[in-house]
Amino acid sequence: MLGWEFPPFITGGLGTACHGLTKALDAQGVDVTFVLPKGVAGEHASHVELVAPGVGAGSGPDLRTGSAQPVPVDRRRQDRGIGARAVGATTPSARPAPAPRPAPALPSHLGRAIRMVAAPFIASGAYSSPGARALFERLTAASAAPQRLLRPGVMADAAPISPADLTPDILHGLDDSARHEAIALLEAWERFGTEDPSAVAEMVEMIRAVRSAVPESNGRGAAMALARGGGAPDYSGDLLGQSEAYARFVVESCRDRAFDVIHAHDWLTYPAGIALARVTGRPLVVHVHSTEFDRSGEHVNQAVYNIERRGMHAAVRVITVSMLTRNICVNRYSVPVGKCDVVYNGVDLDPRAAGVTTIGRRDRIVLYFGRITMQKGPEYFVQAAKRVLEKYEDVKFVVAGSGDQAQRMIALAAELGIGHKVLFTGFLRGKDIPRVFSMADLYVMPSVSEPFGIAPLEALGHRVPVLISRQSGVSEVLVNALKVDFWDVDDMANKIVAVLRHPPLQRTLVDHGFDEVRGITWEGAAGRCVEVYRSALEAIGAPGGKR
Repeated sequence: MLGWEFPPFITGGLGTACHGLTKALDAQGVDVTFVLPKGVAGEHASHVELVAPGVGAGSGPDLRTGSAQPVPVDRRRQDRGIGARAVGATTPSARPAPAPRPAPALPSHLGRAIRMVAAPFIASGAYSSPGARALFERLTAASAAPQRLLRPGVMADAAPISPADLTPDILHGLDDSARHEAIALLEAWERFGTEDPSAVAEMVEMIRAVRSAVPESNGRGAAMALARGGGAPDYSGDLLGQSEAYARFVVESCRDRAFDVIHAHDWLTYPAGIALARVTGRPLVVHVHSTEFDRSGEHVNQAVYNIERRGMHAAVRVITVSMLTRNICVNRYSVPVGKCDVVYNGVDLDPRAAGVTTIGRRDRIVLYFGRITMQKGPEYFVQAAKRVLEKYEDVKFVVAGSGDQAQRMIALAAELGIGHKVLFTGFLRGKDIPRVFSMADLYVMPSVSEPFGIAPLEALGHRVPVLISRQSGVSEVLVNALKVDFWDVDDMANKIVAVLRHPPLQRTLVDHGFDEVRGITWEGAAGRCVEVYRSALEAIGAPGGKR
């Protein structure tokens, strides 16, 4: 299972879903190896075999971990990054190659190494790209005096050039396909040298698999070191490069493991799933928790859309968290409807935590809990709050979360003159989450586009009534919840006032909703996932497809 979140490293909706699903799969006897881009450890991962940089990377190489001291690894497991050096000089914005400068002489064995590594590949026709094949033929022919050919125009009496200086010009004039193929062999040769030609061949195939899975990164992931620890970046920085770096780690760490199915969660892990499926032949299942249309509306990031589409079409089965999301996959990504399986999320209920004593107060509390992004509709929550306060003064609106729309939400509340009635807590974690639920009289989720939405289930588990938008996947499974269109702030305000003014309505929603949510479990979701795994295995004719 490939995921970008797992407690305690990022515990957003995706992390919550991965944790709940893996616990339920474990209870049903399914062994899960969970691969993260950052190393974490702790009691949360006790039910899975966790693979991450610096944590349990058993059969694969230990990539760089971001620690102060280098990790001691043998030469075959060391990523020295020749591909990374090539990328900076071969992108569309490449700078002209610097003029030759004096450098230490090339090692005497370089010519032999080039000949021994490149010649077998040329002879076997392993390289389909004419440009790459011509390049390696040139290298082989020049192996006795490589400094004369590795940099075009350099004569025999010119100063020798170091390997670090050779890479940019060696790829001059190659198209993207040929350049990627050339980089693959050069990187494999630098890592394995002449020690093991079969290892070079395997490494080339792995690099090819990763590059074809995420061409949008243009190879930038080769230069990235996956870090360990909760302080590492999560959804910041060069995400395309991070996705490629993660794919490299996944393929190298997991290609020799024994497993049946690859289960990839959301777009950042799709390239890893595609590459691992290519080198192992195991079926890929992608789990769509959110799409670029949910996050960005109609103004999608084309590179992210391409990766999502490539992942959905490469997969044997596509799991979506709701019918709403399934329809987006079918209509926006051209995924065959028969390939999709809807598996609703669940919720973990702790009966002992459901009766937390409510803090005494005069004001009633209406809660917004989640990321503050366009997708979640925060502006509609503030606009509805303005209308509520015109009818009901003794109420405060608590916003628990963070996101790129937080400042805009604060400014809107001030502009409407209700800033003193809207309280912002920032991002909450741990014990603060049940505490804020215990204070709430109503939870509101006004999402513009919500593939599922676990927070309403958590609210009901804490005996808090919920008001959710009809544009959410969770509205497909919840009956005992108030529902509105996200844009209808008047209807939203009227229903908020109704709950606050009429305790019998609030008690009915709480009692019936709590009973209902007890049947929406991760165990049920896990059972559906097991059925999907069997369908995926059956589709490729593998054992275990029918039981």
